[in-house]
Amino acid sequence: MTKLRLAIVGAGPAGIYAADILLKAERKFDVSIDLFEQLPAPYGLVRYGVAPDHPRIKGIITALREVLDRGDIRIFGNVRFGEDITLEDLKRHYHAVIFATGAVRDSALNIPGIDAEGSYGAADFVSWFDGHPDVPREWPLDAESVAVIGNGNVALDVARMLAKHAEDLLPTEIPDNVHAGLAASKVTDVHVFGRRGPAQVKFTPLELRELGELRDVDMVVYDEDFDYDEASKAAIASNKQVLVIDRVLQSWRQRPSANNAGGTASRRLHLHFYAKPVEVVADDAGRVSAFRYERTRPDGEGGVVGTGEMREVPIQAIYRAVGYFGSPLPGVPFDKRHGVIPNHEGQALHKDSNERVPGVYATGWIKRGPVGLIGHTKSDAMETVRHLINDQGSWWTPEDPSEEAIPALLAERGVIWTDLDGWHRLDEHEMALGAPHGRARIKVVPREEMVRISRD
Repeated sequence: MTKLRLAIVGAGPAGIYAADILLKAERKFDVSIDLFEQLPAPYGLVRYGVAPDHPRIKGIITALREVLDRGDIRIFGNVRFGEDITLEDLKRHYHAVIFATGAVRDSALNIPGIDAEGSYGAADFVSWFDGHPDVPREWPLDAESVAVIGNGNVALDVARMLAKHAEDLLPTEIPDNVHAGLAASKVTDVHVFGRRGPAQVKFTPLELRELGELRDVDMVVYDEDFDYDEASKAAIASNKQVLVIDRVLQSWRQRPSANNAGGTASRRLHLHFYAKPVEVVADDAGRVSAFRYERTRPDGEGGVVGTGEMREVPIQAIYRAVGYFGSPLPGVPFDKRHGVIPNHEGQALHKDSNERVPGVYATGWIKRGPVGLIGHTKSDAMETVRHLINDQGSWWTPEDPSEEAIPALLAERGVIWTDLDGWHRLDEHEMALGAPHGRARIKVVPREEMVRISRD
């Protein structure tokens, strides 16, 4: 019987789901899977892309842990694709590879001044407050007024983390350096700007509702944004999620803090709709000093058009949360415009000819772009795995598919990798750090320390 030796690059939900689905699928061959991850710990954006005060979303980790703990998938953590192991290496030792590397960079926002000092990408900030080992330990939080550009869940995560009092994050797994940074923050006002109206936002009701529950933070919404057109009224009437979002926003309109009047909290979180980014204004020193936007209005079809009216809000920092973007992988076709591996239902394609690239597959955000929730990731993986199973005739023919080859190769190159037992050690260590403080865990941040603990 043929045995498929499969490499999966990326140990986030997309990679782990793909491995699990393949192992459970009907097939006429055995399977041996090696999972490669550039970080010493698995789970990808569930560990490093979800705000620490979202334990419900992090519950996904429990399901992922169950898959890994079965012991039928090998993990090689702290291994960088393109550096420690290459596509040519994979061809020598595997029949195929699935790339599940996600999207971790910020999409660009091409407006004047966006590169001023004090202008940041949301993805970088999220990586910082989630204790990603490859970002600086400190984050500049010296601005009193901050703008967040975007109307998706990431924008709300960023806004909430900026507005929330640091001590209210102590029950979470927030790293110590992040708590110290947020505790010293000077922020008093966080302004969230969206180009369209309240009925067209991309965040979920749960995310929005949580904003209104922040201690000592006033929610500020503006009556001028709620003069709904017929398209917005129809969206509210026909979509339960939009209806709930509208109810939450309408309840905030009744608060004393609405329209920036009568609030008593020490911090304010402002939601501005119908605001198209025009320019980040910088001072003479090149630092962010204001955000300039054009007031938009509904176009009657769910979109917006410009009114020509320009407005300006004084700020000292700005975060763009306008989406994530994939990164190219050495030797693998890449669509620079969309930030994905060009593919047909997960089968990689040559960029210019659209012909199949034998043995190369994609799943998750590097396949479809940074859209959709965990459910989409599962269906994504099923589609990719189905093609992988049916493509047996075009798999690679490896020179040495033995399971001993990869540890020997990494050892020869001096790569200090981590495995599943190592992750268990790190997991237990982080939980032990948190236990005396009544916390689920305290994350270890430095990569070297993560590796040292993992390797005992």
